[in-house]
Formats: sequence, structure tokens, C-alpha cells
Amino acid sequence: MSFELNLRTETVQHANPAEVVVVTSQTTVRVALQRMKEANTGNILISENERLIGIFTERDVLKLLTADTELDQPIEQVMVRNPVTVSASDSVGKAISKMSNGGYRRVPVVDEKGRALSILKVSGILRYLVEHFPDVVYTLPPEPHYRPKSREGA
Repeated sequence: MSFELNLRTETVQHANPAEVVVVTSQTTVRVALQRMKEANTGNILISENERLIGIFTERDVLKLLTADTELDQPIEQVMVRNPVTVSASDSVGKAISKMSNGGYRRVPVVDEKGRALSILKVSGILRYLVEHFPDVVYTLPPEPHYRPKSREGA
């Protein structure tokens, strides 16, 4: 089976999605940051009535810190609303396309009711690619475009 066919037929579940941390929209930014730290993750999903309504990532944290924002406000004030998502049945190729076109490092995986199931990260996609091309990835030189300054040999 060709790799191109795998990209079109294998679902995002094959691309190593990660577990998610979910909070409600009234959770404070401070508590959300604590939950992110405890889970050792760079994102947190926001849900109301079990439906995904937002995402908050480490990029958002940096924006808050530079703006000297109050950390005891509800996370709904600073989250990214209606994040781009993929469904659990979407192909890996479709997910890669969405991530690439939007510049996203993380995309929530949702079910048909909009509930967050997991999160697809660039690291999961990279692991997926390594599984398909181990010989190419593992045999790359440390500096692929390195050229010696002087010629070897006599």
C-alpha cells in the first residue's frame, strides 16, 4: 500500500493523538494554567455542555504575559473561540492539510456531537511520518546540507 493512499484512508487516530485537558468557560486563567502545568501540556480545551467552544495554548499565554493581563478572569475572555477541528473519522491527509494551511500546531479531534476526544499535535504527525519512512528519517545526517571545507583524500 502506498503512503499517499495511507494519507487518504488512515484516520487521525493513526497519527498518535494526545489526551486532552478540558475546563469550563468560567474556569479562571490561573486555574487553567495550573492544570496545563500539572498535565505537562501546551494547551487546554474549553467546553460547555460537553461541546468544544474554545482552545487556550501556550501562544495565548505569551500574549497574556506581555499584556500584563489579570489571571483571575474567566478563560472565556482570552480563549480562541470556535477552533478549527478535525473529526475522528477524518483522514491524516485532511488533518495535515488543515494544520498546514492554518499554521496550527494543535487541532482538537471531536466526535459528531462536537465533544473533544483528543488533540492532534505536530509531534503526533511527525511520529506518524517516521513510522512510514523510518529509513529516510533515521539515516539523515545531522546537518543535511553540510559540505566539508576541504576535500578528503589524497
